[in-house]
Amino acid sequence: MTLQFSPFLPWIAIAAIGIVGLALAALGFWRGLRGSVVRAVALALLVLALANPVFLQEDREALSTIVPVIVDRSQSQDNETRTAQTDAALEGLKERFARYPRIEPRIVEAGDDGTSETPSTRLFDALNAAIADVPRSRVGGAIMITDGQVHDIPDAAAFTGFDAPLHALVTGRPDEFDRRIEVVSAPRFGIVGEKQELKFRVVDDGAGPGGTARVTVRLNGNEIAAENATPGTEQPLEFTVPRGGNNILEFEVAPVEGEITTANNRAVHVIEGIRENLRVLLVSGEPHAGERAWRNLLKSDTAIDLVHFTILRPPEKQDGTPINELSLIAFPTRELFVDKINEFDLIIFDRYQHRGVLPILYYDNIAQYVENGGALLIAAGPEHAGNDSIAGTPLSVVLPAAPTGAMNETPFYPRLSDQGKKHPVTRGLEGANDEPPHWGRWFRTVDVQRPDGNVVMEANDGKPLLVLNRAGKGRVAMLLSDQGWLWARGFEGGGPHVSLYRRTAHWLMQEPALEEEALTARTFGRTLQINRQTIGDAPGEATLKLPSGATQQVALTKAEPGLYRAEVQTTETGLYEITNGDLNALVHVGAVDAPEFKATISTTQTLKPLADATRGTVRRLVDSEGDAVSLPPLLPVSGQVRTVDEGRLSLRMTDETVLKGINSLPLFAGFAGVGLLLLAFSAMWYREGR
Repeated sequence: MTLQFSPFLPWIAIAAIGIVGLALAALGFWRGLRGSVVRAVALALLVLALANPVFLQEDREALSTIVPVIVDRSQSQDNETRTAQTDAALEGLKERFARYPRIEPRIVEAGDDGTSETPSTRLFDALNAAIADVPRSRVGGAIMITDGQVHDIPDAAAFTGFDAPLHALVTGRPDEFDRRIEVVSAPRFGIVGEKQELKFRVVDDGAGPGGTARVTVRLNGNEIAAENATPGTEQPLEFTVPRGGNNILEFEVAPVEGEITTANNRAVHVIEGIRENLRVLLVSGEPHAGERAWRNLLKSDTAIDLVHFTILRPPEKQDGTPINELSLIAFPTRELFVDKINEFDLIIFDRYQHRGVLPILYYDNIAQYVENGGALLIAAGPEHAGNDSIAGTPLSVVLPAAPTGAMNETPFYPRLSDQGKKHPVTRGLEGANDEPPHWGRWFRTVDVQRPDGNVVMEANDGKPLLVLNRAGKGRVAMLLSDQGWLWARGFEGGGPHVSLYRRTAHWLMQEPALEEEALTARTFGRTLQINRQTIGDAPGEATLKLPSGATQQVALTKAEPGLYRAEVQTTETGLYEITNGDLNALVHVGAVDAPEFKATISTTQTLKPLADATRGTVRRLVDSEGDAVSLPPLLPVSGQVRTVDEGRLSLRMTDETVLKGINSLPLFAGFAGVGLLLLAFSAMWYREGR
């Protein structure tokens, strides 16, 4: 209860009245007048009544003490043992908090929300969010249930704003062990076909078993090495970049019995394969209108080094001019087709016929070049149907179609076949979806027998126009018309000759994006996109293997002819493996060096400095000898926690209250105040009357 004043007059007026009353009382005492004491008391009561004294009594309610409980639900906690310990500790804390009505626990589960590119355990961000709406004086402490692998721990000196005990209940066991593998240094880019070197390391966290670790290395799903690595020692590895575009190196260390998790037993590194300028040999059998279309296209591609020869003077064309007087360059057949044939990525025969320029043995060399992985494109015209056709040479063993000897000379619109609508070389060619196709006509094709491989473009009556086929390790394409130059010249609106020629050439040179049967995957943040390219029927479901080892079936839906796609929202970070039939693909979601997987064994050391600074405790829920969770009791403490109680979780109880109401009692209000004043003045008059 407190006394306050609520004056009826300004304090200056009351002071003036008081001074006058005091002067009158003093004058009365000085002159010895009777009743001076009574007058002084009456005047004092009058001044006090004008000041209006009021007794106030506040009605307050004690506020609860806030205790945030931060539960670690990160991926390092995601195993059966730690999850069970965490759940048991949380239930035990709830029971203990129920015994203290003045303590308000705020339970926050902190884990990877599936949006971060670099997953980590950020418990202190969760702690700050949990108490952001309350003053620090109401926070009685904080309890963290975690494995100790926390990645946002502030310095003890910077944690001064939290003036309450911080306790950590650590899951796991003190004798845990985990083996992991990491890529120490590796190039991000590499020249296709050249040697590259990287270094990897096997790391044993905790008391490892010793000895060596078996590491299997795969490149684009194919095993390229198996190494015995000593844990803690950097191991070099040499490899050759096999193709352009993304190449995925996968390192897998054999699991060890008793280790915490196998999720970090695999590591990946993506290296971008860069081709040196592709070398293309273009041999034109004679000058013709379509020759420049091929030359211009290949010369415009900065990734291609073009070597072009045109046969201007075949052996049968003899006019008696001495060789030393000719300005023509001799065709270096031996150098091109024997000595340096394997240096070319693609050989194009453009309206070429066998007229004795190349010896028969050289055609056999070209066939072997294709079967060993080379690429051959035949752009055929009327010569291919004649007696000097190269189909009559040893090159015929790799050609997908043999000519009948006839030419089809009816005007036609080139059309995509059913396979061509699905094949990445011809799928989506501009103008192909109209009927007739929105491009110009051609006027002749070479008639051939039933071809091998895939007929992706057709002429009249379904006759083959563009045939793609594999021969051994190499590839062959046959364009059975020399009329493509009409599109280049804009005849009847032209056509997509650039796209067609370029895609065909790059398919021959084994561009991964143009494979007709392929399974690829890529990521956009946390979204995993699966693409299945096929020229066959619907491929069915894909099987997705998660980093944790769990699998799920993913339905592939048709996005375009020959292209099926699925998008999956992922929550786990690590290497995903996708399989569909005989095809498989690998993709890594999230950062390859995510802190969540660098160390997974539980520890009490990371949070101990902060616990010591705030007089909190760090203790394990389970010791090395048993499986039962041992949870300490709570200890509410009034005022500051000054000592550490290792056996209990000390919590500072707040003394904060909230005002519910105020009861007031005016001293001179009502009949009691009036009666007191009347009594004083009556006594004054009575004394004076005697």
